[in-house]
Amino acid sequence: MPQNFLSSDREQPMLLPPDLRDWLDEDHLAWFVIEAIDEFDLDAFFRSYRADGHGASAHDPKMLLTLLAYAYAVGERSSRGIEGRCREDVAFRVISANQAPDHATIARFRVRHQRALGDLFGQVLGLCAEAGLVKAGVIAVDGSKFAAMAADKATRTYEQIATEILEEAGRIDAAEDEIHGEPRIVTR
Repeated sequence: MPQNFLSSDREQPMLLPPDLRDWLDEDHLAWFVIEAIDEFDLDAFFRSYRADGHGASAHDPKMLLTLLAYAYAVGERSSRGIEGRCREDVAFRVISANQAPDHATIARFRVRHQRALGDLFGQVLGLCAEAGLVKAGVIAVDGSKFAAMAADKATRTYEQIATEILEEAGRIDAAEDEIHGEPRIVTR
């Protein structure tokens, strides 16, 4: 009697459904981040690009911004890690529209727009708190005194947290550049 196995034909032209909306459940965090970024004014990101259509094509700043926001939300700070996940992780592939921007492009985008990213990520954190995805609030402590290294400056705003995440990502990229060498220049 022949075996009854599901086919595993790796020569099949498309292993994933052709519509990106079918790749992830509708309540996946990636869809929330995509919708959240759609709600913000992104003029600060688009202003620094040429409007005359000349020059090499750039990745859509909105896509790169969404990619960074999602990557940081799931704990991926490395530009090389983000590049790899754009090839291997379905949620990253959905966000990047099945493209894989190289790590140098991701890192340059982050550096080029660091201030705007910090401001926007602070707003994203606030939106996530409103949606109940993260808990933000006041922690009350009784009047007991303990020897500690805490101070008023230990309390941070959403924007300060976002800036710290961007700085950490920069340090990770610099450390990886030490190991792997400077980012390659990609010409199209």
